[in-house]
Amino acid sequence: MARSGSLSSITVLGECVADIFVDPAPSGPDGLSLRAMPGGGPANTAVALARLGTPTRFLGRFSKDTFGALFRARLGASGVDLTASVNASEPSTLAVADLDATGQAAYAFYANGAADWQWTDHELAEAIEDDAVCLHTGSLALVSEPGGSRIEHHLAQAREHATVSIDPNVRPLLVPPSVYRERLPRWCAAADILRLSEEDCGILAPGAGLEEACDTWHAAGTPLVVITLGGRGALVSLDGRRVTVPAPPVVIVDTVGAGDSFTAGLLHHLAALGHLGGRLDQLTLDDVTEACAFAAQVAALTCSVSGANPPWADGSRLRIGAAPDLPELEG
Repeated sequence: MARSGSLSSITVLGECVADIFVDPAPSGPDGLSLRAMPGGGPANTAVALARLGTPTRFLGRFSKDTFGALFRARLGASGVDLTASVNASEPSTLAVADLDATGQAAYAFYANGAADWQWTDHELAEAIEDDAVCLHTGSLALVSEPGGSRIEHHLAQAREHATVSIDPNVRPLLVPPSVYRERLPRWCAAADILRLSEEDCGILAPGAGLEEACDTWHAAGTPLVVITLGGRGALVSLDGRRVTVPAPPVVIVDTVGAGDSFTAGLLHHLAALGHLGGRLDQLTLDDVTEACAFAAQVAALTCSVSGANPPWADGSRLRIGAAPDLPELEG
């Protein structure tokens, strides 16, 4: 049974990552000028949820280094509840981003021994709460040991009282694809919502069409699969009933954080419709289509500016920051 109410809270569990970009203007043969932006898939999703107006709790392990302070400041300024997060002695995770001519980002990660992956059973037990209608996780935190297996166990407990959402966010240069494929059936058994990109599908289900992949993941236990298709929108599959939701037109600056913003928009709208808090038993294809159309607007606005800077809710509209000349989309 879903719990209704637009102010239902959502918990996000996962990593923070410092996205490092080369700043070409001051760079030269004597050295590169680098710009560090707070990121990480789960952290980006938490920021976007809070900016949309959903009460959001982030469970993360923050290093005591300079980047850890940056992560805390960004999440806190966006209105995310950090009271259950952990102060850690290990270093922060870094990702050096390389943007191509279309704004697509490829990453090289510096993550060995980082704080994000060191969850203990005690830390996760302390973080369990019963009032959130949804627990969202995924990305590197769910696949990196020693914490990944412990988070999987945590999902089984959270599922007793909350909808579970997973975004695999596959990083094949950091984690072998075989590791994702081996764990994916367990994730599907725990997840009510699986949100992934078309590129993720190609790695997780090589040689399979998108609809065939959806059917495989439904059979493994996940009722709702949403595959984002970039500028072509998103494929929605609810227990095998499918629809493609178009993406709104946008001038792309870069795509950093777009998928995370889409996930936040989807969860925010499903919560507002009262569908989170259980097994999605009452969810209709029309409802999830509406939620994905809203999510596509949130992602489009994120693509319209540099970095993972999701929009803020402003009444019935969405706005990036406080700049009056940036595009607005109906919410």
